[in-house]
Amino acid sequence: MTCDVRKMKKIVLLFGVCFLGFSQSCGIYNFSGASTGTAQSFQVNFFQNYADQSPGSTIEPQLDRDFTNALQDLIANLTSLSLTSNAGDLVYEGEIVEYRVSPMSASANQTAAQNRLTMSVNVRFYNTTKEDSDFEQRFSFFFDFPGTTLLENVKSEAHEVIFERITQDIFNASLADW
Repeated sequence: MTCDVRKMKKIVLLFGVCFLGFSQSCGIYNFSGASTGTAQSFQVNFFQNYADQSPGSTIEPQLDRDFTNALQDLIANLTSLSLTSNAGDLVYEGEIVEYRVSPMSASANQTAAQNRLTMSVNVRFYNTTKEDSDFEQRFSFFFDFPGTTLLENVKSEAHEVIFERITQDIFNASLADW
């Protein structure tokens, strides 16, 4: 019986060593799929709200601050990078270029049966450790809500859904190295 215990200990030890070796070989990747390379820090510059310059768009107070914070939080939560206010290895900057509510379908009374809130953000990404990954791209998403509901009543939920999708798309475009 002691022979079986020794074999079992050897198997467990071998399995443990293999697991450690495997997990160490994937050093630059984490469970989010992010590839940060040699970068150690990131900065997210304030995303100014220029939506009012797009026909049909409006300015939503605090949208710029809330979006900037959402992007910072996502990157901080999904990577081991340190947030910095200047000279980050990875730099995100841009502006909110669209924030509009538009009718999606009409009812029999010729009123909107469903409305869509659309938000678009223009993003410039700079990676000082790997310059060929720099880009400028527009990201957009929407939230549909009943035409009988005021935007004020669904704004919190709408922003949560839209921010989650846009920030995840920005993250994937900049750091997901699939």
